[in-house]
Amino acid sequence: MKIARTVWSGEKLEITSKTYLSLYLSRLYTLYMQKNGMQGVFSIGRVQTPTLYLLYKRNKEIEQFISKPFFELFANFQHEKGDYQGKYAKRFDSEEEVNDFKEKNALTDPSKGLVEEVQTVEKKLYAPKLFSLSDLQAAANKKFGYGASDTLKTIQGLYEKKLISYPRTDCTFIGKPEFTYLKENLSTYLNLVGETIETPQLNENKRYVNGSKVQEHYAIIPTRTVINVERLAHNERNLYKLILYRTLAIFEKPYVYDETKIMTTIHQVPFKTIGKVEKQLGWKQLYVKEKKEKQEVERTLPNVSKGDSVNSTLETKKGMTQPPKYYTEGTLITAMKNVGGTSENKENKDILKETEGIGTEATRANVIETLKRQEYITIQKKNIIVTEKGSILCEVIQNDEITNADMTAKWEKYLKKIRNKEGTQEAFLKSITNFVTHLINKAPETFKNSNMKEHVQEIKIDHAMGPCPNCQKEIIDKGKFYGCIGYREGCTFTLPKKWSEKRLTKKNINDLLTKKETTTIKGFKSKKGNSFSAKLRLNENKLEFIFADKK
Repeated sequence: MKIARTVWSGEKLEITSKTYLSLYLSRLYTLYMQKNGMQGVFSIGRVQTPTLYLLYKRNKEIEQFISKPFFELFANFQHEKGDYQGKYAKRFDSEEEVNDFKEKNALTDPSKGLVEEVQTVEKKLYAPKLFSLSDLQAAANKKFGYGASDTLKTIQGLYEKKLISYPRTDCTFIGKPEFTYLKENLSTYLNLVGETIETPQLNENKRYVNGSKVQEHYAIIPTRTVINVERLAHNERNLYKLILYRTLAIFEKPYVYDETKIMTTIHQVPFKTIGKVEKQLGWKQLYVKEKKEKQEVERTLPNVSKGDSVNSTLETKKGMTQPPKYYTEGTLITAMKNVGGTSENKENKDILKETEGIGTEATRANVIETLKRQEYITIQKKNIIVTEKGSILCEVIQNDEITNADMTAKWEKYLKKIRNKEGTQEAFLKSITNFVTHLINKAPETFKNSNMKEHVQEIKIDHAMGPCPNCQKEIIDKGKFYGCIGYREGCTFTLPKKWSEKRLTKKNINDLLTKKETTTIKGFKSKKGNSFSAKLRLNENKLEFIFADKK
């Protein structure tokens, strides 16, 4: 394998290296997958494959998770100034274990308790940082359910209308000039959404305003151009207001609250209580009116003092351990950005942290879309589910370096050397050649040690819908349609998954193949958009309607 030599800039060199890697490895794995009985094309990429494997591991953790019961011990305390509840720190595996613990420590109902410690600390929470693209995509997915690609497309439109700053940014800071114009237009921005800030914070806060942290582009903020927000399209309005409120929040005071911790003991067994009292809503008052964030439930505690005696009753609560959550497009964007935290190699972890994970602000959404187009993943109620095709690929290559984000770290490290004139493009491209050659040589052993053939057989059995009316071989689910496994021998028989805008069930397909006719199906749509019911019949391998009423 030869790679042509030319003189590239660092960015072009990186793009070209990705192209070579994707080109050769996609062909390699596609050929081996097809040789082992799988259909279709299998795309491989420096960013998309580690991302897919990240999703695959999470899906497997959820699939293999076994929920187990646990028990927690609570104490309900009665004080002359009010009641409160404390919790013992340790969890128990069974109710019997709780009862043994209570018996061992003479914990009976009712019991006397003693307030051992009361500690109140004032805490301040400053407004969130301004939006980078990834942060905005994550917030839009969580709040509105928008996909990363949809969010990028929408804010690109807002940018072209000159309503927001450049959106493809990884920065959460602005410089002094941007802060100055935001400050000058503050009252206009507030009027747009009908908000007020009693005491605007007009001094620069380095949490948000730091020119030294701005590289090519600053954070996503509104521009000087102001229009009636209600005239924007629904998605545009939602995202513009999301950006606007995040920007307005930096001019508000911090959110201030008192956090109180009470340690109460019953026969030296400690129970902890934590409560919170809001003192100053600050920036959160913007979100209270708009209901843009869930308000935390205020837990008011009685004014107890150290040394106070309290009465108590005990309570055991049962819970069940929960599996990790599926990734959504929002949480996946964040995970890709912070993937360095999972690396076991400190040097690679530092590099991934410095480069902000795998992919870039501008490409992460496209990576997710690529995984969708390749039918590696599907979205179900915002959750990302790895498909059968994606799972099989991951099972085959799970021990290959291509699944590991550390490989990206090594590439980024050398690209940085090239930018600093400490490395050469020839050495970099040679390392890519060696890497691809290594995987080519490794592929036969990789597939030999996999369970590919068993998987393919299971898929055929699971997806078999019935006999082909042409050649009597099996009709299987091929993703977008049902087709014959004998297509390589020339059989072209297929059946659609949707007919007259009605999705056909597997039973419908099985009935057509085995009985040549379905039962009555409701929900077909005519060309004029009218709904109707009918049976479907397979006549000379073509679908036709059978109506109970000829009219």
